[in-house]
Amino acid sequence: MDKGQGGIQQLLAAEQEAQRIVTNARNAKMARLRQAKEEAEREVAAYRAQRESEFRKKLAESSGDSGANMKRLESETVIKIQHLAKEASQVSSEPVCLLFCFLQVTALLLKYVTTVNN
Repeated sequence: MDKGQGGIQQLLAAEQEAQRIVTNARNAKMARLRQAKEEAEREVAAYRAQRESEFRKKLAESSGDSGANMKRLESETVIKIQHLAKEASQVSSEPVCLLFCFLQVTALLLKYVTTVNN
């Protein structure tokens, strides 16, 4: 009988030890999952900050100095109009007026389309 009691005690001790091992493993797993989640959140935040920075940089480049861009577009348009008017005048004198009017309307439309009003 004493051997039976000793065997039961050993089984209970082994069961408690197994339970402790399982609990420790579960706690270690949960700690690792928390750590992985925190690492992923940091990586996502860093990536988001990088993309936001790139977006703001591109936004600043494209619309940051709209006055300078507008002046550049207007000067390019005027130069192209003058060039086309010169070429048209070499071909014929009557269509020059129509071409010049058309180009002026085009330049005016371009100005209204590219101007940003807040």
